[in-house]
Amino acid sequence: MSRVTMIQHINIQISNRERSREWYEKVLGAEFLDRGPELNSRQLQLRIGSGEIHTTHTPNPAPSGHFALEIHDWDETIANLDALGVPYAPPTIRAYSGGHSTYIQDPDGNRIELVQHPLGLKDSQGKKVELVHDSNSLTWARLPGYGPSI
Repeated sequence: MSRVTMIQHINIQISNRERSREWYEKVLGAEFLDRGPELNSRQLQLRIGSGEIHTTHTPNPAPSGHFALEIHDWDETIANLDALGVPYAPPTIRAYSGGHSTYIQDPDGNRIELVQHPLGLKDSQGKKVELVHDSNSLTWARLPGYGPSI
């Protein structure tokens, strides 16, 4: 059996493209992915961390169960939510790691868990693994006409 190598994207339902883009950019630091006119007209695509969120436009979205996002700086994230007036569930502290967890909802009611693991990641050999953000990383190769002009 072939193994899955990563979650490439999640898809959520939204009712207002501009509102969703602005919210994800301001609240979670998402980056708009310019996939060219053909793909841009079909859906909003955003990079968040090393993964992507794609959207399906519908007048009456059915919110997702939830998806979780790893947060680098917990205090900074909570301060941003407070500054923007984004409500969140009372944060909890995870006994096994001292990490934090809370839930927020996007404008269409999609539930998002924000988590922070301050002890970091380890590989199978017990060595620390660093996650690096690179806004130009993980770009899928496309045929001509299906992406921004370079």
